[in-house]
Amino acid sequence: MWLLPLFPWIARGAAYTYYRIRYGGEPVPRAGPVLLVANHPNSLLDPMLVVAAARRPVRFLAKAPLFVDSRVGWLVKATGAIPVYRRADDPTQMDRNEEMFRAVHAELAGGAAVGIFPEGLSHSEPALAPLRTGAARIAIGACAITGRPFPIVPVGLVFRQKDIFRSAALVLVGPPVPWDDLAPRGAGDEDAVRLLTARVAEALQQLTVNLERWQDQPLVDCAMRIWEAELGAPPDPGDRVTRLGITTRILAAVRQSGDPAGAVLARDVEAHRRRLRRLSLRPADLVADVGLARSAWWAVRRAPLVMPLAAALAIVGFLLFWVPYQLTGTVVDRMRLASDVRSTHKLLVGVAIYGAWLLALAVAGSLALNVWAGLGLLLGVPAVGMVGLVTRERMRGAGGDVRRFVLLHSRRGLADSLRAAQRALGIRLDDLYRNFAARGAV
Repeated sequence: MWLLPLFPWIARGAAYTYYRIRYGGEPVPRAGPVLLVANHPNSLLDPMLVVAAARRPVRFLAKAPLFVDSRVGWLVKATGAIPVYRRADDPTQMDRNEEMFRAVHAELAGGAAVGIFPEGLSHSEPALAPLRTGAARIAIGACAITGRPFPIVPVGLVFRQKDIFRSAALVLVGPPVPWDDLAPRGAGDEDAVRLLTARVAEALQQLTVNLERWQDQPLVDCAMRIWEAELGAPPDPGDRVTRLGITTRILAAVRQSGDPAGAVLARDVEAHRRRLRRLSLRPADLVADVGLARSAWWAVRRAPLVMPLAAALAIVGFLLFWVPYQLTGTVVDRMRLASDVRSTHKLLVGVAIYGAWLLALAVAGSLALNVWAGLGLLLGVPAVGMVGLVTRERMRGAGGDVRRFVLLHSRRGLADSLRAAQRALGIRLDDLYRNFAARGAV
């Protein structure tokens, strides 16, 4: 468990490097026993994101085969994971789960944080899988040792494109699951276990996006962003996920009920989305202030991005890491991995390749100049690479903003037509939401 105390710092740095990540919601208790329950869409990167949000050491439950896996076994052991013996892996080992329960109960009784993924498996389905009862049994069983209920904290992991480097990721921490009424009933009370599992599932559903099918994601996302743009809703991460969930449930209800007006609205939103996509516009662009004063202030704030130093950092950072970046992608592509484990292997392979690359640069610098030059490269190259990466991302964002600004100003008739169409869609979406809310459908 040598890595456990350092894992929150390492996880936060790795998460910031691999994803454009945002954290939202409630703070995780910094001390005392806590059971963290999260959805599981992204294999071994999910524990990394949970512990990064928790900002404290967390001991996770992990399936037993991972402990003997030649690629990740060392990491699972070093971070203090606790083995879970699943029937699907080896039915003869199921009795050993008593060891797991004792270990987890001891950790919670000692004031530690424990993490579990109650879906029981990592997957790429568009919605939560049915939850196993393990988290509820652990909590109720541990309560007999701790003497009182402790926080069961849900954590939602939401990804834009989870297997893509520097894609957007969101980690939402929800309020603790209420279970004071169930805690005294004991882990042998199946009804209490079932009720607590249902409450955990409901809490996770509030923090995640649960689609009927992945093909609905662009439509649901566009509808939500139109509603935000036209109704002036603030882009809080937690509120956005909540609105995505509401929009998803409305779409499902429209399909189930055969509501003709809702079906027509869905088709109109999809047509608007396709039109904006062809123009590389977003719903928020149509309501943005593109007046002269606002544009001038925008230009002043981004002026450093066109300075020679920024350009040099962007170029040097790209060149320094072009070789390991390409090599990592090539190696992972040849593995033919499922999407829920692809990012895990990208990170692990990348750590090895980037580490070897940095060491090679340091050795070359030492041989060509001196040891201090090699040490400077070992420490300085990662910093330059990260600054260059962020600078390039901001340059791309600024370039996109400039292109959209020019389009909206040069084609005013088109822009006005799009604004009018979107305004009407926003009103219709709001009416649809109110109608379904009044019927208790959302």
